[in-house]
Amino acid sequence: MQRAVRTGRRPVKPTPQAQAVIDVGLHDSMTAPYQPIPPEQAQRLIDATVILMRDSGIAFEPGSAAVDILRAAGCAVSDDAVVRFDPDRVLDALGSVAKSAKLWDRTGTRAIDLDCHHTWFLPGMTCIKVYDLESGEPRDSTGEDLATVTRVADALPNIDAACISCKNVTRSDIHGEIEEFAIMAANTTKPLEYLCEQANSLGVVIDMAAEIRGGRQELFDRPYFLQIITPLPLNFHAMHTDQLIQAVRAGVPVSIGTLPIGGASTPITTAGSIVNSLATDFAAMVLAQVVRRGSFCIGSSDVCFMEPQTGNIGNFAQTSLADLIMCQVRRRLELPSFTGAAGYSGSSRFNQDAVSELTASMLQVFFSRPATLDYLGSLDQGLTYSLHALLLCDDLAGLLRTMWQGVQIDDETLALDLARAVGPRGNYLAQQHTVNHCREHLWRSRYFGPNMPVSTAGQADTDLYARIDRDLRRILSTHRPEPLDPELDARMRTLRERFQAAHPV
Repeated sequence: MQRAVRTGRRPVKPTPQAQAVIDVGLHDSMTAPYQPIPPEQAQRLIDATVILMRDSGIAFEPGSAAVDILRAAGCAVSDDAVVRFDPDRVLDALGSVAKSAKLWDRTGTRAIDLDCHHTWFLPGMTCIKVYDLESGEPRDSTGEDLATVTRVADALPNIDAACISCKNVTRSDIHGEIEEFAIMAANTTKPLEYLCEQANSLGVVIDMAAEIRGGRQELFDRPYFLQIITPLPLNFHAMHTDQLIQAVRAGVPVSIGTLPIGGASTPITTAGSIVNSLATDFAAMVLAQVVRRGSFCIGSSDVCFMEPQTGNIGNFAQTSLADLIMCQVRRRLELPSFTGAAGYSGSSRFNQDAVSELTASMLQVFFSRPATLDYLGSLDQGLTYSLHALLLCDDLAGLLRTMWQGVQIDDETLALDLARAVGPRGNYLAQQHTVNHCREHLWRSRYFGPNMPVSTAGQADTDLYARIDRDLRRILSTHRPEPLDPELDARMRTLRERFQAAHPV
C-alpha cells in the first residue's frame, strides 16, 4: 500500500521573499517541523488504518443520505449500515482531496491559507462557562460573552480568525447555534470557524454567509468560514454526515474529526488510538470525495487518553506526543492538520498551573506545525473560557512566529570580516553591524522581555496576571471592530426570523 498513498500533487510553497512581510502564518520557509517517529512507522500507521477500514468498517446511521451515497458509489454496506471500504477507494480519496483552501475575511479582501505550510491561531472552543471579569468566578456563558471574546480576538495581532469560544447556555438550541454565527460575524472582520449539531443550523448559516459574500457562487469562490464536524470514533450519525454533504456541495471548507479517549472509545495505546482516529478521518474524506471530487474536507481527529488515576482526559505527555505523530502522518499525506493540541489547560483557574501548561503546549507547536490552533483560552478541561489565557496565548503565538523566521546563514550574518577586524579583545557595541541587526529575531512581547519587571528598583513589581489584566482592560475599553452594514445585518436577521417561524422550539 505504501506506493499508493502519495497520490496528491504537492502544492507550490510561497517563496520567503514574496511572503516575508504579509504572510505571517508561514512557518516552513526557514525552519522544518519535527518528525517524532521514523517515516516507515508513519507509513505503517496509514497502512493499518486502511486495513481497519476494510476489515472492521465504519458505522453510519441506517437510512441516512450518506449510506445511500456510499452504496450508490459501489461501497460494501451491511444491513446495519456498516461500510467496509476498499483500500483503493480510500487511497484514491486521499489523492483527490484538496490539499489546501483559502479562508477569506468578512470583506472578501484578505485570506488565510489552510495548508501544510501555515499555522493560524484562534480562540475556542465551545466552553459553557466563562470567568467573570469582575468577580473572577466561573459562571454560565452568554451570547454577550461570545461577543466580548470575539471583539478581543479581533483586536489581538496574532489571532487570525474567530471560533465559537463559548456557548450561549441559556439558548442551547438550534436557534442559539445560528445566533452564535451572527454574533461572531458582527464582532470581527476576521475569517470564522463554525460548528453546530444540526444540518438545519448549517443551512441557515450558509445562507447568511452567502448574504455577506454577495451570493452562493461568491461564497463558493471565497469561503468565509470553515465548518467543524465532530462525529464519534468510527461512527457517523446523520446529523454529522448531512452537515458534511451540505458544506461540501456549497464549497464550504470542512474539518471533520472525532475526539477519541484512548482506553474508553479507542484503544489505550497511542498507535491504536491514532489508527482508529485516522480511520474516522479517512471515511469522512471518502464520503466527501464521492459527493464532490476535489473538495476540501480534511479529517482532523484529536487524540486524547483517559488518565487512569482520575478518569479525566490526560496526560499531557501522551496527548502531546500523539499530536506530534498525527501532524507528521498528515504531512506525509500532504494534508493540513487541524488538531493543534495547544492553548488550553486542565487548570481550573488562570494561575501558575495554567501558565505552565499553556506555555509548554504552545512551544510544542514550534515542532508540530498544525494548520490551526483553535482552543486558545480554554481552561478547566475545556469547560471554562479565560480572556486572560487568550491574551497570554496570543503573546506566545508571537514568540512562535518569531522563531519560525529562522536564522539566515550568509556572509553578512557570519560576520567573519568584522570579527577579524575587531579581533579577540575587541567588542561590537559601536559597530554598524550591531546597529543593523540588533532588532532581528526579537520577540516583541507585550508581557515579557522589556515589559517584564526584572528589578524592583524604580518600578512597581507587577506580576504576569496584572500585566495581562491591564492590557485586557485597555482592549475592552478602546477596541471597536468594524460593524456590519445595517442593510446586511437586517437581511441576516430576516433569514434567522424566517427560520425561527418555520421551526419553533
